[in-house]
Amino acid sequence: METAAEPPATAPSTPATPSTGTNVNGTAGGDAAGDDAPDRVVGGPFPTPVEPGKVFDVAISGGRVMDPETGFDRVANVGIDGDVVVAIADQPIHGRTEIDASGRVVAPGFIDLLSYAPNTYGVWYKIGDGVTTNLGLHGLELDAKRWFDRWSRTRPPVNYGGAFSWALTRGHMGINIYQPATPAQLEALEKDAEQCLKDGYIGIDLSLEYAPGISRDEVLAAGRIAARYDVPLFFHGRYSDMVPPGTNFDTLDEILSTARETGASVHVEHINSTGGTFTMPESLAVLDKARADGIDATACVYPYNYWGTYLGSTRFDAGWQERFRISYDDLEVAGTGERLTEATFTQYRRQNKLVVAYAIPEEDIQAALKSPYVMLGSDAILEPSHNNHPRASGTFARVLGKYVREEKLISLMDGLAKMTILPARRVEAAAPAMKRKGRLQVGADADITIFNPDTVADRATVQDPAQFSAGIDWVLVAGQVVKDPSGVRRDVRPGRAVKSRLQPNTAIPTTVTP
Repeated sequence: METAAEPPATAPSTPATPSTGTNVNGTAGGDAAGDDAPDRVVGGPFPTPVEPGKVFDVAISGGRVMDPETGFDRVANVGIDGDVVVAIADQPIHGRTEIDASGRVVAPGFIDLLSYAPNTYGVWYKIGDGVTTNLGLHGLELDAKRWFDRWSRTRPPVNYGGAFSWALTRGHMGINIYQPATPAQLEALEKDAEQCLKDGYIGIDLSLEYAPGISRDEVLAAGRIAARYDVPLFFHGRYSDMVPPGTNFDTLDEILSTARETGASVHVEHINSTGGTFTMPESLAVLDKARADGIDATACVYPYNYWGTYLGSTRFDAGWQERFRISYDDLEVAGTGERLTEATFTQYRRQNKLVVAYAIPEEDIQAALKSPYVMLGSDAILEPSHNNHPRASGTFARVLGKYVREEKLISLMDGLAKMTILPARRVEAAAPAMKRKGRLQVGADADITIFNPDTVADRATVQDPAQFSAGIDWVLVAGQVVKDPSGVRRDVRPGRAVKSRLQPNTAIPTTVTP
């Protein structure tokens, strides 16, 4: 089995056959960085002939270029002009900025689809983990227009977007988390969801465990809206264990029956902690069957055998020890290393501290990672308090270091697919810009992560989550270097908004060629 530590073959005689491309009209949904991207064909040919004397804006030379969509995997040189990959060549190339990628992997920039708002502190740890597109598909604030306006002024170094949060919006409306919405409230929720999609959000999030009062009528209403606007419906499932009433299988049944009844595409968030804990092979088999039956269902996982959430959440309602098969000393205050007791549990619950819970079997992580439709999602972004899960800083490097190189659980190409092309495809029907991301092809956006396969590793811990990953040497967003081997470049902020195709200047793709 291929591992990250293997040296690449020295320029195979023929690369993997690339896709012939996707014609994309529209924009990256961007703000000041530029709204009106020209029509662009993303695909081949590989390798690209280069005119003698051509000088690119950026030339990346001598790296192992890997594109999970096409299977292209060989030592090659990448030429960038502006924010676009314009050449993948065998012959030597030159640029105004030159990067020697010898001994490194040159990959599409990583996509974190299960993050949150790109706050000015934590976003740099995303860059340090190779992430170039940060999508808050676990749900964001109520007003999408205001959200995009705010972050366009802040100018993150990563691309950014997200989903409408059904649960958070209920809270703004004063609906008790244990109560269903009234008919009038449901109508208001539907209107808010539709408006947020029109204002740029690219999905709808239903966090059922954290707002258990969300009724079946509400779930179906969200599903109908998602289907109507062709955006995915993201589920933090209602149940996360195998203690009746309410089990992992009830969670998956609710999600999949919603897809069947409404026609919505559905996504199971962090299946290792919601919907698959203790039952991963069986849970994946349920999803396998649904997919075979034509249901558009996917899932994501974070590569840690402990979950994390706030002590004030419903996850810690009475009976949590039995449900999750843990006790007080299996809980640790993130950012401190302090294990809890019954007394400190009560104290910190009043403060709503975030804790990690050592409650996920390692075999569940491994089974999820081996599934071909399960992708990565961190479900975290670091805050200055450091009361955060280490997955906020190390999710992507951890897969490449631990599960690809060290344990050889999956191949390097498969690992990269889970952080590039799979998340891009999950949302590209909703967001045309994503058809140019998650790929390293001619015509693709020049979002690129260059890493050392022999040293890449996560360094963030529960005690100290504010640790940059090792081995992520160069990160480019829109053709600009936001990280080099000396560290992140905090004055370089080329990130663009990723908005829905419902935006006036974001056209629906006219042709798609597989």
